[in-house]
Amino acid sequence: MTSIAIIGAGPQLGLAIARTFGSQGFDVALISRNREKLDGLVGRLTAEGITAAAFPADVLDRDALTQALKDAAAQFGGIDVLEYSPVGTFGSTVLTTPSETDPSHVQHEMEFQLYGAIAATKAVLPAMREAGAGTLLYTTGAGSIDPVPQVGNVNAAAAALRNWAINLHKELAGTGIQAAHVGIDVSIGMSVVPGFPTAQPEEISPVYWELHTTHRDEAERVFSL
Repeated sequence: MTSIAIIGAGPQLGLAIARTFGSQGFDVALISRNREKLDGLVGRLTAEGITAAAFPADVLDRDALTQALKDAAAQFGGIDVLEYSPVGTFGSTVLTTPSETDPSHVQHEMEFQLYGAIAATKAVLPAMREAGAGTLLYTTGAGSIDPVPQVGNVNAAAAALRNWAINLHKELAGTGIQAAHVGIDVSIGMSVVPGFPTAQPEEISPVYWELHTTHRDEAERVFSL
């Protein structure tokens, strides 16, 4: 049996990715901070015939994140695909333009985006190396590629994660392990910026399946309309 661990699982893109992989027979490990919300997602997936389980952890708590991934691997016999896409909340995320940015504004985002991804990867990569197979997918907004001044600090950390993910792809070439960055250049589910294109999560999630299956040589996919 194959499995996917979705870090930052929520009712939009995370749920759509879970359904995409679950419909192909994957077991699904859902990881985020809120146990109640995770249990709700597990219930929805279970009702659709998908095997899923919740493993609550905060990506800022490296030990808890590592333990959640170890628990998921133990329950499902390993993790074949890791997808990393946590989203900050308005209460915890301060948005700053480049000229307004203090080091602390970027540091929080680095902890959340880059350092969390590194910790998650270190938890699953050794087993993937041993198996000679696996997929590591990292999601950011397209501001990691074409930054937007209003969210300068977030874009800086997202760009760091993008750089690291593409570099990891290069390092893992020939090992049987795929690493790739997904840049999402739309609002998901509903428009948050007037005039900015919007896509439903079900339109985006096939990109992850393609990177896992038929586009394993690609280091990056950008979803746009």
